[in-house]
Amino acid sequence: MPTFALVDCNNFYVSCERLFRPDLRKKPVAVLSNNDGCVVARSQEVKNLGIKMGTPVFQIRHLIQQHGIVTFSSNYELYGDISNRVMSVLEEFSPHVEIYSIDEAFLDLSGMQDLEQYGYKIKDTVLRYLRMPVCVGIGPSKTLAKAANWGAKHYPAVKSVVDLSDPQRQKRLLALMPVDEVWGVGRRHAKRLHNMRIVTALHLAQATPKVIRQKFSVVLERTVMELNGISCLPLEEFPPAQKQMVCSRSFSERITEFDPMREAVCEFTAKAATKLRARKQKASTLCVFIRTSPFDKHHPYFSNSSQGSFYEATSDTLKMVALAGKLLENIWKEDQRYAKAGVMLSDLCQEDEVQHCLLYDAKDSQKSQNLMQAMDRINQSGMGNVYLGSQRQEKEWFMKRELLSPRYTTRWEDIPVVGV
Repeated sequence: MPTFALVDCNNFYVSCERLFRPDLRKKPVAVLSNNDGCVVARSQEVKNLGIKMGTPVFQIRHLIQQHGIVTFSSNYELYGDISNRVMSVLEEFSPHVEIYSIDEAFLDLSGMQDLEQYGYKIKDTVLRYLRMPVCVGIGPSKTLAKAANWGAKHYPAVKSVVDLSDPQRQKRLLALMPVDEVWGVGRRHAKRLHNMRIVTALHLAQATPKVIRQKFSVVLERTVMELNGISCLPLEEFPPAQKQMVCSRSFSERITEFDPMREAVCEFTAKAATKLRARKQKASTLCVFIRTSPFDKHHPYFSNSSQGSFYEATSDTLKMVALAGKLLENIWKEDQRYAKAGVMLSDLCQEDEVQHCLLYDAKDSQKSQNLMQAMDRINQSGMGNVYLGSQRQEKEWFMKRELLSPRYTTRWEDIPVVGV
């Protein structure tokens, strides 16, 4: 019988900020979105004040001042590095780990004995090694493991670990769990389920699978089976390769001139190309899009995009940036205040699956590969950066992060110094 554990970091972004700031352990802390616009992570103290996820900062200025809420800009470099460390620790507890998101992972615990104690061992080890608080949910299916994790977060008496191997305990917890908290049940489904008097997770577990399939989908039918301990979702240690990739950003200031926009688009394209190479993929199609703000009351909304293809799939930054520049020229419109731009790569394939064109030159291909590998090695070494001239490094358009904390674990200059 399969057994899954879901390990989820508590308030991950906030916990990352607190790792090197122990003075903030009991204080209200919030992490803000790009351009410091909205709340994207909250400590429990902030949640207790009734501040919701996604709340615009300008709406809670009075609460920030009144309660001394400490706010941070999103420090993605720090969060990504801490996430990698957490996943490395989790891999010590199971030979099979599915990284589900930046702050949670499924573990295969099939065949393990005394699961609850093993869950406490996982929790205590992550806390001891990294000072990262986690909750552990255990169950015979991934959906029940998710439900167990929900219980571990909501009921302090269980001390952050819940094991739902016992069917009777499953029923007790599912009876307390709102149906909209079930993994895979969105708002629309929850509303329709409420109309059918399916209000709790237990109600959904007791529903007839065929009826759920007829009224909703085969996906929700699988959820019903999973809630009954029938595993339908295997562990995905190697997630399927992406077919698309988007690299975009909202600007801290409106862009009104072509040159800054070209720099932004070239920067996004170069980043996307680097990600492609890291995943050993290549792209056949590139799309550039630009848009103004739909909330600007003084200027009409404008959005445009243009798409082009390569002779053969590539991950060469030079080729991709050259095409992106031409596509931008096709869609650029003067006298606009652009708020966002980005690039989308599609028709992705693995490096060894590229279908070469008739004019394929192996020597040119090898030169391109060597150049990109050299760029990546230098940029990953920490000793400097290599970039194209079109990627100007002083980016006035770059997102506003005025409250950015140090990148303690990835930048030499940001390593904490203990005073004597």
